[in-house]
Amino acid sequence: MVKTQMLLAAAGEHNPIIPEPAEIVVGLIAFLLLLFVLWKYAIPRFEKIYAERSERIEGGIAKAEAAQAEAQRTLEQYKSQLAEARAEAARIRDDARAEGQQILEEMRAQAQTESERIINQGQTQLAHQRAQIVTELRSELGRHAVDLASRVVGESLEDEARRRGTVDRFLDELEAASAPASSESAKA
Repeated sequence: MVKTQMLLAAAGEHNPIIPEPAEIVVGLIAFLLLLFVLWKYAIPRFEKIYAERSERIEGGIAKAEAAQAEAQRTLEQYKSQLAEARAEAARIRDDARAEGQQILEEMRAQAQTESERIINQGQTQLAHQRAQIVTELRSELGRHAVDLASRVVGESLEDEARRRGTVDRFLDELEAASAPASSESAKA
């Protein structure tokens, strides 16, 4: 087989591996023509498409950066508003606490005033009742003393002036006798 190929090559037949010079020229012209068409029409179109795509990508990146910057601004604004709201809530809470304390103080003062009024009223009433009871007791004690003295003396002490004088003197002596005893018990 190798021998046949050599014989064919020697006989002047065309070798399919090596192209003919006319084919090389036609191929070169066709290649240059194809290169010219590609250079003139296809490559500018590819460049234009590439540039548009790059612009779109860069525009998308710019939009994304702008959106991110806007989101960051919004986040900062939200944080600022949240801090303001917290400060406002703390201020309202403090105001409410202060107002509650003030109301509590007012109610205490009111209760103290009312308590003092009730105590004073009770003391006045008690003093009035005491005076009334002392008056009643004096008159009753006076009657009993006059009755007793009448029985002891044997004469009638019906005279009002005499009876009053006797009763007052007796009560004064009784108070004088009880005053030192009460001051000694207070000391002890």
